[in-house]
Amino acid sequence: MEINLKTPLLNTSTSETEETENIEECLHPLGGRFRGFLPVVIDMETGGFNHHTDALLEVAAVTLRFDEHGMLAPHRTYGWHVSPFEGSNLEPASLEVNGIDPNLPFRQAIAVDEKKCLDELFLIVRKEMKANNCKRAILVGHNAAFDLNFLNAAVQRIAKKRNPFHPFSTFDTVTLAAMAYKQTVLARSVKAAGFPWDANEAHSAVYDTEKTADLFCNIINQWEDKIGTKKLDGAED
Repeated sequence: MEINLKTPLLNTSTSETEETENIEECLHPLGGRFRGFLPVVIDMETGGFNHHTDALLEVAAVTLRFDEHGMLAPHRTYGWHVSPFEGSNLEPASLEVNGIDPNLPFRQAIAVDEKKCLDELFLIVRKEMKANNCKRAILVGHNAAFDLNFLNAAVQRIAKKRNPFHPFSTFDTVTLAAMAYKQTVLARSVKAAGFPWDANEAHSAVYDTEKTADLFCNIINQWEDKIGTKKLDGAED
């Protein structure tokens, strides 16, 4: 899995045609599995709980692909440090939990504004949609409504007209993990699924997104192994 911890080096001024060039071959497109939706795992670290007023500080995304065995697996990881938007609120309690100091010189040197972050994220997502025969992206997250609210608020702030994500539908791993493992907390769910969990890395957007991706893929793959969707292929849409 490719990891980009800063920002993807993309030309966000590319044309619609250029965006779809040089797409990596996808042997088993996801479109047929999720009714034309592309699941993209997202985590956002913020300066509080209010998506209208509190700063967006970190964004991470993991794209997914089917491997050569037809198993869903994390494909690539992308991460951005984001500069707080003008007038945004930073709650000390939230910063204590996620360990982010927006004033660190190193962070300020690599942070991007919300527009650049979303321009690059959406370009990545659109390319993956094309490669996977998908018509729309759907956010996968742990407590996904939180992340979707912050995403939609940022889209509104920068007046972004083309958002590839569904405006309100999500795949929430809280619900899926409760069904699969009788757990709802991310750390406990990840460990119940058989993956390691490093508490020192928790609340980093990249780390949490990768663990959420592991969790989501594991649940989907277990469903396919034990129950499967082939018997549902004849069901009505």
